[in-house]
Amino acid sequence: MVRTLRQQEELPLLRDHLLRLDAESRRDRFHGFLDDSFIERYAAKCADDGTVIIAYIQDGVVRGAAELHPPDESTGAVPEVAFSVEASVRRQGVGSILFRKLIAEARSRGYRSLRVTTGAQNRAMRALAGKFGAHLTFRHGESTGTIDLTPQPQPELESVRPETGRLAIATPFDAAHAMTSLNRAYWKWLLQMYGWGRTA
Repeated sequence: MVRTLRQQEELPLLRDHLLRLDAESRRDRFHGFLDDSFIERYAAKCADDGTVIIAYIQDGVVRGAAELHPPDESTGAVPEVAFSVEASVRRQGVGSILFRKLIAEARSRGYRSLRVTTGAQNRAMRALAGKFGAHLTFRHGESTGTIDLTPQPQPELESVRPETGRLAIATPFDAAHAMTSLNRAYWKWLLQMYGWGRTA
């Protein structure tokens, strides 16, 4: 189950999830900060600063979390995202599910882009971010990048692709319309061929 955590009431769920991360996962998630006290302070901060936590919950326990941190007050600041998935549920698509939910939440709040920061050695996170359009650069041992949330223009539907001679269909409606047009053209040609469509 995936849902958004209520901040103060469900703070322990996020905190306990982060504390369960193994040493390598902690290093990837927090860029080298490993001690429990840091994680406890971090979880408490998330409960107070407006961070949105979208959690993957299994048997009442948070096993994965996507964090949407609001932008600071500086001009041009961009909201930042972070992800953590416990080893027991990796390679099951949890990260992708959380990423999609988080992007939908960010768009609903009117955000136009998101910032992603992860350790340079965190290949799984880099691959996941790339899957959703992040262009990452490396600097000082970490990867940073942004994800554009603005709608992208869709190419216009072409009736025929020149390189293949095939119809280019974008939607079921377009497909039905194209088939109707094709049938109409065929019957018009057939009637003209046999002279049935000629007027007296």
